[in-house]
Amino acid sequence: MQTPNPASAYRYRVVDVFTSTALEGNALAVFPHASGLDDVTMQRIARELNLAETAFVFAPTRADCAAHVRFFTPAQELIFAGHPTIGTSYVLLDEGAVPRDAERFVLEEKVGPVAIRVERGERPMIWLRTPPIRDGEIAERAACAKALGLESDDLLDAAPQLLSAGNPTLYIACKDAATVDRASLDMGGLERLTRGSPEPRCIFVFAPFVQPFYAFLSSTLGWFPLFSGPVSPTGRQGTIAISETDLPPVREGCRSERRSRRRPCGETSHRHPRTRPAPG
Repeated sequence: MQTPNPASAYRYRVVDVFTSTALEGNALAVFPHASGLDDVTMQRIARELNLAETAFVFAPTRADCAAHVRFFTPAQELIFAGHPTIGTSYVLLDEGAVPRDAERFVLEEKVGPVAIRVERGERPMIWLRTPPIRDGEIAERAACAKALGLESDDLLDAAPQLLSAGNPTLYIACKDAATVDRASLDMGGLERLTRGSPEPRCIFVFAPFVQPFYAFLSSTLGWFPLFSGPVSPTGRQGTIAISETDLPPVREGCRSERRSRRRPCGETSHRHPRTRPAPG
């Protein structure tokens, strides 16, 4: 196997977020030194790795930020993403790009500065402060239920609403977890729910339960439990070699397709770290 030219070789790490066990939780690829990669190449790399998100770290353009981070799914760039922010923060701390004893720092993302807090312990807990949540339009309960293959009575008596902290998401509340598991959103249903929207939207179908997992729906909260958690290094690392004419296959690393009935649109589910790990 030919050794990649050091000038065009980009090292990446794969970490698992919201778990203390390798190969569980939410997988993320992080390129700690992405300088020199353009938008097209980053998108192609994310598609090649085929994880929910891939993070690329650059030098910050703001004096108050530790690093500038960009996130790509296999299909498009995101201006903000929860578990990738946590996972990237872990890598920056682990590699010393941020002082390992730092308790607070800020990441520069497309949505704006994102504050990070590190809760020290045997296994540090990493928190982020969510960007301001923007209230959007109210959706019709009957239309939402139909698009999910459900009846109106299967939904809570709460109007589905579009909320955004960077990625517009329509939140639809079901009566219980069993109903969430029965929900099925096909492309026709998605088109009906997003018709007329100039930007991509996610659909988040959920049911409340005893832990304060869904407290993030209030935009008045500061640090909240949704985007926090331990991170487990998987031991998986690799190198991608970039030629002048094409992007070769990944030399080492991980390909993964993660899906869940509770994530009908493929959006990563951000679980509280003390709940059971996300399904693989």
